[in-house]
Amino acid sequence: MDMPRTVVITGASAGVGRATAHAFARTGAHIGLIARDAAALEEVRGEVEALGGQAIALPADVADAKAVEAAASRTEDAFGPIDVWVNNAMATVFSPVKDLAPEELHRVTEVTYYGQVHGTMAALRRMRRRDRGRIIQVGSALAYRGIPLQAAYCAAKHAVVGFTDSLRCELIHDGSNVKLTTVHLPAMNTPQFSWARTRFSGRPQPVGPIVQPEEAADAIVWASEHGGRELWVGTSTMQAVLGQMAAPGLMDRYLARNAYEAQSREEPLPAGYRDNLFEPVSGVHATRGAFDARADAPGRSLRAGTVRALLAGAGLALAAGMLAGTAMGTARRVEEREHERTPLR
Repeated sequence: MDMPRTVVITGASAGVGRATAHAFARTGAHIGLIARDAAALEEVRGEVEALGGQAIALPADVADAKAVEAAASRTEDAFGPIDVWVNNAMATVFSPVKDLAPEELHRVTEVTYYGQVHGTMAALRRMRRRDRGRIIQVGSALAYRGIPLQAAYCAAKHAVVGFTDSLRCELIHDGSNVKLTTVHLPAMNTPQFSWARTRFSGRPQPVGPIVQPEEAADAIVWASEHGGRELWVGTSTMQAVLGQMAAPGLMDRYLARNAYEAQSREEPLPAGYRDNLFEPVSGVHATRGAFDARADAPGRSLRAGTVRALLAGAGLALAAGMLAGTAMGTARRVEEREHERTPLR
């Protein structure tokens, strides 16, 4: 009988992280749960154990590298070597760039980018010496296509892609069996829209087709078992990534016209609204947000096998284009050199 896997999940107290903890629990996994709110983590720990897994609550801020390292050590003390590390924690601010405060930009970057770096480094310290393990970066369609009013978050997700690609090359060079997979998500029905910092007068909301966090969790568990370089969850993620490749200028103009009003509801912010940018908002943690009625039915997300086929096709097309461009450039340079060597008559 296979031993239960040891999994660490950051941002585990709500949304996609909480749904992912539930999904791994159903496989019998032993899970280290990292987030800032200790009480919410205890709730998730109880849910994990009710679903057949085991868990340890590890209150920590992923922006603190030492705290993440300590959480990794506590997980291994409790459950043994870490097999899977899921970097999911995030923060955002809904604001035009001109109104962003430097400390807001720094905080989003510290959580959404450096949080993934800190988790990755903690996992690598353990996985490399054992020459096994998988690190899963929870990305976003916005890692490829930025949208207005979320520049800090989009920039951080772009940075995660660059960091992960560089690291993947190094692991391949070293012949390491530690693997990296990035799972890119569409708009999700999570509580972040109930506690994100915003400069809107109305409540924030997701843009485009909305997917339930359980769909993202299923993709993350699938990736932990089957691998792959990237998974794109939802057809809207595919459209955003491929649209950016094909027509970025058109995407700029479309989003400039449509993505401002689309991110705010008519419902006003409640009196005393609190955001979780610097401190957790206690007592309101949940798996899903307020958009059940608008979310896609389960199973409508682009499944992993389909994504891999699309990625293969897109990769071949891109490679063919690059080869054609290289060949044309080489031919032009040869022609120019021949022209330079040909004496004038």
